[in-house]
Amino acid sequence: MVHTRLMANSFIVLDRRRFVAGFSAATATCLLSRAPAAQEQQTIRIEAKPTTIPLRPGQAPTPIWGLEPSPASVRLRAGQLEVTFRNGLPMPAALEWRGIDGAAAAEPLTARPPVAPGTEVTFQLPLRRAGTFFADLRLLAALDALPCRPLPFAVEDSAPIAVDRDESLLIEDWRLQPTPATVHPEAGEPPPVFTVNGQIRPDIPMRSGERLRLRFINGSQQQVIAVKIEEVEVRVIAMDSAPAEPFPARNGALVLAPGGRVDALIDATTPPGGALQLLLHDGREARPIARLVASSEAPIRSSPLPPVPPLPAESLPAQLDLKSASRIDFALQGGEWVAPPSFSVALAPAFKVKTGRTTVLALNNRGELATSFHLHGHHFRLLDRLDDGWKPFWLDTLVVEPGQTQRIAFAATFPGRWLIESTATRFPAPRLVRWYSVE
Repeated sequence: MVHTRLMANSFIVLDRRRFVAGFSAATATCLLSRAPAAQEQQTIRIEAKPTTIPLRPGQAPTPIWGLEPSPASVRLRAGQLEVTFRNGLPMPAALEWRGIDGAAAAEPLTARPPVAPGTEVTFQLPLRRAGTFFADLRLLAALDALPCRPLPFAVEDSAPIAVDRDESLLIEDWRLQPTPATVHPEAGEPPPVFTVNGQIRPDIPMRSGERLRLRFINGSQQQVIAVKIEEVEVRVIAMDSAPAEPFPARNGALVLAPGGRVDALIDATTPPGGALQLLLHDGREARPIARLVASSEAPIRSSPLPPVPPLPAESLPAQLDLKSASRIDFALQGGEWVAPPSFSVALAPAFKVKTGRTTVLALNNRGELATSFHLHGHHFRLLDRLDDGWKPFWLDTLVVEPGQTQRIAFAATFPGRWLIESTATRFPAPRLVRWYSVE
């Protein structure tokens, strides 16, 4: 079980969490080349289909469900994206777009019904901002279904920043039962198997002296993780698909909520032929999950590059009007929450807000487990305890410890009907949903 002290989603207070006591760490995120933003039409085709993943050395790959994109390399630009989605699975499927604000016409369940097996749909997806995102099949997936892998993708920045290498690191956890047919992510008592980009403890190439942009994605549905890269300073530049004021990760430690993303920069000071360990803590123990391995080539430079400026914050408000905000107490448990297959917009909304109004939610966790809260449609600020300011980053997901209340604020910029998700951070807690309206 993950220690509840890990559940706070704040880099600023990370040193107060017993979970990471003694776990000096490094942040990570993914490297992506920068290209000018463009508004011309882009297209992508995504198919949900059965596939496999090698999780047992020396044994047959494990069957899972995945998302196969065409083209295979998902590097996109800001602007409109035309998506064609085909469901090749034996169950209805609903695509969730983690991190994309304001995509009302693509919102699952409230605007777009599940796609039946063997059929396909085409729709528009607005990409308003650069960042690290992923598409996810698991909104409707039953706990006893085959595990589903998310599809990470990145939208390139409009203004290039100085980096030498770009790496996306999708971290997933798997629980292997005695036979491959019964494998499920995060299920049961067997110890977890962690993969990075679908591999067990891969070596990730780099060159001494390089600056790397790392985009870490926690692909788990329920597991909170902490990650660390040994021996280097980690500087956070974005969180949950939104730019942050650049800051060093305290003690180098980074906590990722289920579905959380963090972009960070590191300067590879390891000598040629050396390696940096990537460690993961899951609340029980720290373990190596990958290595960043320097080639034998001479260092690319003798001293690190200068600090980078903040990334552009397109579509995010410069300020939030907390004084005149609509304030709502919001319980993360209760009879109003339903399983996604039972959801209908005929159910009463959790709240309604006028377009442009700042909304403050007091998230109350009255349960016995830390609970993950995910807001669709908008990013939010995590407010300070005195409600007089906010942390220097935006989020779309927050873990609230049991018996605690966290306050968040967002500007209701995009009209539409939007989902809210709540999931306890231990298997087999179900994913539950409600919805809110911006009018």
